[in-house]
Amino acid sequence: MPTFFVVLAGVYLAGNVYIFTRGAQALVAQPFGVKVLLTVLFWSGALSLFGSLMARNAKMPVFLAHTMHEIGTGWLIFTLYMVLFLILFDLLRLVNLPCKYGFYLSLFLTLSLLSYGYYHYQHPKTEVFNIVINKQPEGNQQPVKVVAISDIHLGYGTEKAELKRYVDMINAEKPDLILIGGDLIDNSVVPLHTENMKEELAQLNAPLGIYMVPGNHEYISGIRASMQFIKETPICLLRDSVVTLPNGIQLIGRDDRSNRSRRSLQELAANTNPSNAVILLDHQPYNLGETQAAGVDLQFSGHTHRGQVWPLSLITDHLFEQSYGYRQWGNSQIYVSSGLSLWGPPFRIGTNSEMVVFNITYK
Repeated sequence: MPTFFVVLAGVYLAGNVYIFTRGAQALVAQPFGVKVLLTVLFWSGALSLFGSLMARNAKMPVFLAHTMHEIGTGWLIFTLYMVLFLILFDLLRLVNLPCKYGFYLSLFLTLSLLSYGYYHYQHPKTEVFNIVINKQPEGNQQPVKVVAISDIHLGYGTEKAELKRYVDMINAEKPDLILIGGDLIDNSVVPLHTENMKEELAQLNAPLGIYMVPGNHEYISGIRASMQFIKETPICLLRDSVVTLPNGIQLIGRDDRSNRSRRSLQELAANTNPSNAVILLDHQPYNLGETQAAGVDLQFSGHTHRGQVWPLSLITDHLFEQSYGYRQWGNSQIYVSSGLSLWGPPFRIGTNSEMVVFNITYK
């Protein structure tokens, strides 16, 4: 994993050197003072990514930390699209179709895309699915309304004001049950305590309860610190455990794959009654063929974000057998969410931020 991040950092820096070189060529006629100023601004933005990552556990004013985070992570996507557009104009030049203003057009198109992506991210969708389970719970057999969310990534990116908006969205659905598919926390619990985010989470309301499983970012943030924070909220954290709700539905909550010694799905499913409805929460959607074999009726996962922006969505579609959306696997139904919020760059281009509503009935 460290090797992966070293390679990623190298590619990122190489991309910025490419942009800077093309920019210097386009601005060759500008005064020396202007060039110096733009150079300082450019590399301050490019290197702010590393500053925001190193300061994730530092206690600092929320506004400053949020600004560093937005600029630093946002520069990732700025780099991606600038490089893609500049390569396009370089290719046109190779086939004798040069564009004198290729750098300026690349900058305009990139900033336009980022503006759209930011607006799109700020307007999450609500996806509604009517789920029929071919079993009868032993308890109340009335329909159940479930709100399922994942990947909120609370921290310097998703602040308390956005959390309040999400809580209002969830409560407006009047759910019977709320499920959180991991990565509630981003990279550190420090900003969650600084902004007292448990105050907003305390407003979540569902008669059957609020349940979540850890994601890889709960481990990145420190699993013990994450567990302690969640313990101070109405959320019940499931780590390789099974609970039976008052209406008879059985919830299996798997620990994240970050825990190499987590229990297998087969072990956990052995603690359920296969004749009753079973819902599985598992943050990372791997080995989905095991879900049907374990007698699970509905699985909810997250993690992929579906890449957040195109063309990264093409990569997640290749890496995961189901990177997004609803799919029937034999007698099991699986939904992989692209996430209510996101990690890092505050843009959604070609993907959606979403909250999922399952209206569950029994056949």
